[in-house]
Amino acid sequence: MVSEDFAKKRCKPCEGGVAPLTSTQGGDYLKSLSGWQIAEDGKSISKEYLMKNFMGAIELIIRIAEVAESEDHHPDIHLTSYRKLRIELSTHAIKGLSENDFILAAKIEGLPKELKKNP
Repeated sequence: MVSEDFAKKRCKPCEGGVAPLTSTQGGDYLKSLSGWQIAEDGKSISKEYLMKNFMGAIELIIRIAEVAESEDHHPDIHLTSYRKLRIELSTHAIKGLSENDFILAAKIEGLPKELKKNP
């Protein structure tokens, strides 16, 4: 499955009672997302963005919040050093990864971003 396929899907409600993705499944899904990493314990995925400036980071946080709310699947968002933005996704109800995490990651990838340009 490629990132565009995930981006076309909708997150499904997850109240628990289902098994999280296995490490192999998570690794396979991860191949469709550029720059995302899976945690050593296999329970979350994350990506860091170095934004152009503080306001660019805040604007992306707002865009992510809007998408997350519409999907009813919410990431952990960390802003440090005024423009370093780290997004972490996990399905808390199952204490691991679900397809929802990859769906939201793909939608985040599709959002406009003002990244810092490399010299």
